[in-house]
Amino acid sequence: MSDPDHSNRKRNQKIAENEAARELTGDVRLSTWAIGMAIVIALIILAIFLKR
Repeated sequence: MSDPDHSNRKRNQKIAENEAARELTGDVRLSTWAIGMAIVIALIILAIFLKR
């Protein structure tokens, strides 16, 4: 394997690792928002039923 091919492969691998980490961060952030919204909606519904 020539040196430029090897350096390109290592560079592409590093880029892929960085992109995977970025996706994981985004997924965690989205999941946190979804869980938070579900809790808020559940509390609102619970408050409505308890007022009756």
